[in-house]
Amino acid sequence: MLKSFLNYLGVGFLALLSILPYRLLVSIGYGLGYIAARIPSDRNRVVKTNLHLCFPYLSSAEIDSLAKEHWRLLGRSLVEKSIIWCGSAKQLSNMIEVKSAVDLSSKKPRILVNMHFTGIEGSIILSALSKEKHWPRTSGFFQRMKSPFFNKRIVEWRNRFGGNSIDRQGNAKAIIREIRNGDFIIIAPDIDLGLKDSEFVPFFGIQTNTITTISRLARITGADVCLMTTTLKADESGYLCEIGKPLENFPGTDPKSDTARLNQYFEAEIRLRPAEYYWVHKRFKNPPDSGPSPYNPSK
Repeated sequence: MLKSFLNYLGVGFLALLSILPYRLLVSIGYGLGYIAARIPSDRNRVVKTNLHLCFPYLSSAEIDSLAKEHWRLLGRSLVEKSIIWCGSAKQLSNMIEVKSAVDLSSKKPRILVNMHFTGIEGSIILSALSKEKHWPRTSGFFQRMKSPFFNKRIVEWRNRFGGNSIDRQGNAKAIIREIRNGDFIIIAPDIDLGLKDSEFVPFFGIQTNTITTISRLARITGADVCLMTTTLKADESGYLCEIGKPLENFPGTDPKSDTARLNQYFEAEIRLRPAEYYWVHKRFKNPPDSGPSPYNPSK
């Protein structure tokens, strides 16, 4: 009973946040991030470990400063999810601007390769604007949450404008069908999802376990592959979702080289705005040759 009450209380809190003035919401998020950055926690250690691994030339003071800025932006993005999950299409269109180098009204099979910047959930704007702009519907892989209650709720929220969230576990045929149908397919492959269907390829000079899904799907479907980023606007008034031109000669000769190529694109984007990247994820938790984890070196 208590757990159920707290779950519904959380949903109500998100709904309340979604109706607050945007600038106030941003300030609340910054405040939460400020607090989180100064509380010793496992995720705080993960953030600093990732930053030390990816930017070994930075001093401890510079790493600490970058980590605090990351938490500040992460706190903001977490409260902004109240609008993304519970807000109206108008609220979303006011918060997120879309710029595309390709014709989004075309039914050309296309895979949009996103990456885990703090604004990643903003890609739901494609669903929110699909009817107004005459765009195809948006589909995307999602990783199940530990909480069945919130897993169900978030899928419903993401799909409320006609989108289609596809559980990545055992639904390869569904995603292939969506691609061939010409729907928007959004996949963010820059997280460690285990060793299955993955290769170790460089990421910030580190051999990093990375799924080869994009290369394999592009080869099977003949889809164009376009990079997509959702990042903070310079004036911090919202987010800019940018979709690039199709990558040339992709897929290439093999999934491993294709995946390494994508990682280099991701790295270049991250270096432009490192504080916005999702450093709380244990990106290097599966080292090559079953070596010690950088997050638990004694194990």
